[in-house]
Amino acid sequence: MKQLSKTFMKPLVAASLIVVATLSQPMVNAAEKPLQKINVAYSSISGNIAPLWVTQDKGFFRKYGLEVQSILIESGTTTAQALVAGDISFASLAGPPAIQSSLRGADVVMIAGVINTLTFQLFTERGITRPDQFKGKSVGVTRYGSATDFAIRYALDKYGLDANKEVAVLQLGNQPAQLAALEAGKVQGAMLSMPTSVRAKKLGFPMLADLQMLGLEYQHTSIATSRALLKSKPDLARDFMRAFIEGIHYAKTHRRETIEIIAKYLRTDDKDVLDETYDSIVQTLVPEKPYPTQKGIQIILREMGAKDPAARAARPEQFVDTTILKELESSGFIDKLYKSTATVAKAAPRSEPAPATVPTKANVQVADAKTKPFTSEEKAKPAAKQAPVAPEATAALKAKIAVQEYTVKGGDTLGKIAEQFYGTGTKWEKVYEANRESVKNPNYIYIGQKLNIPADG
Repeated sequence: MKQLSKTFMKPLVAASLIVVATLSQPMVNAAEKPLQKINVAYSSISGNIAPLWVTQDKGFFRKYGLEVQSILIESGTTTAQALVAGDISFASLAGPPAIQSSLRGADVVMIAGVINTLTFQLFTERGITRPDQFKGKSVGVTRYGSATDFAIRYALDKYGLDANKEVAVLQLGNQPAQLAALEAGKVQGAMLSMPTSVRAKKLGFPMLADLQMLGLEYQHTSIATSRALLKSKPDLARDFMRAFIEGIHYAKTHRRETIEIIAKYLRTDDKDVLDETYDSIVQTLVPEKPYPTQKGIQIILREMGAKDPAARAARPEQFVDTTILKELESSGFIDKLYKSTATVAKAAPRSEPAPATVPTKANVQVADAKTKPFTSEEKAKPAAKQAPVAPEATAALKAKIAVQEYTVKGGDTLGKIAEQFYGTGTKWEKVYEANRESVKNPNYIYIGQKLNIPADG
């Protein structure tokens, strides 16, 4: 690792920086030009960082002439300071610290969006089944001002609770510490993401809310750098983004290899954790074209604006620079990656057809029954009369069909529920109207909530 500046060492030590040694990878294009050494930071150990890990481990940085040393800094604020100091060139960074640092005058800008929604799930102590039961209780977050802090306040507000008056929000450190506090009874709720959320589920803690259910755009994870680097070393930024985009493509198209890399960094062989991390993060949330979400940045600014006048006056475009990403998209670089994958899949040999079923006496009889014409006697046989249904049974059946009870699951929205029962999400208002007493806002339902589903028509 290169020598870090003295101004950066103090906050770096305070943040317990962990250096991950550069892995030995095959030298790609090394003969053409010497590799440029850079430091790249990430601020958490979670599935959200998987594209960066894959990009490094599979040699895509080296393919574009970069020798990357990964650095874990468990603080978004300190990571932003490192960018400004020039000790790191790029960082996988949560939206709030990137925006907050920029508001305070730091030269930090987001050039890509990795996760553009909240991935947290709210786990509670056993016995809490409704949001209103959090009144007078405590919930845990990693740090004040962090994405977990925003998530819990946002969720509580949408469920009609004031996080400043009715609920105590406690700063606990990392996510394993939150889960430990939940186990010890120190808090009654915690905002967790994978892999910690899967461990909470296995321990039997109920999940009250999945924030993806809120349909919220939010700059959860980004790739950030400094405008000074973009101006002085545009080729470096271009090479970094080419490598990173190829890393995303590889991760999405190589499940087994990607899961092996995730397992190494998460230091787990738990199949449930690895499968869920890959399926729900890499395949579902990481975009092929990793643009930041300006709508999501606006939501963060609105939240910050409650206390910070600078945030109220700011505009989302101040915090992003997608020049290089647009350049790569317009050149066809991204589309060619996925087009080549589709071509290979199309050209793959077809699997052998299943062997024909060996005819048996029973098979032959069934086949004969299907093809043999009816005789005049068979045609003349009247259909068996159906037994009459008692009027009271008919009324009970109609009442049962008229309204069904449904329990909300993770990932549900009123639109998805309407599609499940009526075949179209456009009839969500039918569900909403039938549940107005318990559903105050149609955008916010919670896991375990009982809904009445009226019959269609």
